[in-house]
Amino acid sequence: MSITPEGIEVRLEVMTPDHLNEVLKIEQHTYPHPWSRGNFADALRAGYPGQLLMAGDEILGYMVAMRGFEEVHLLNITVAPAYQGQGWGRLMLEALAIWSRGQGANTLWLEVRQSNARAIRVYEAHGFHRVGLRRGYYPNGHGQREDAVVMSLQLSASPSKSASVTITP
Repeated sequence: MSITPEGIEVRLEVMTPDHLNEVLKIEQHTYPHPWSRGNFADALRAGYPGQLLMAGDEILGYMVAMRGFEEVHLLNITVAPAYQGQGWGRLMLEALAIWSRGQGANTLWLEVRQSNARAIRVYEAHGFHRVGLRRGYYPNGHGQREDAVVMSLQLSASPSKSASVTITP
């Protein structure tokens, strides 16, 4: 459990196939090219940790990550439209960074649409650095593709001794 500056008590909860209807509603209202049910189901079946940021019974956001050798790759992080701009994405990023360090990861990786300036600003404010570009990585409608900015966060710094986050697949 965590209490945010807004005074709302939130928790991370394991994403299961039972959550996918609600997750898909958020995904489809957030992105012009959302993940499909199959994308989420495949990630969960593969054992990728999927987490929901919950306030009571309300999903504020979610994330899906993939563990690798000494690294974690953030595949999807989304804040429900009604809760954007309130710091929930930063909270999830911090939880993921703490968990990743606990998994022995040295680096956290992600791709973000080149046009998503807001997300890029959030990632950079969290310490991520641009390290490359993936040409034509994202679908952009009508047969067009959009480049992805590849970003990384070095996790070598130890979190405070009191920091603890549990994320389970």
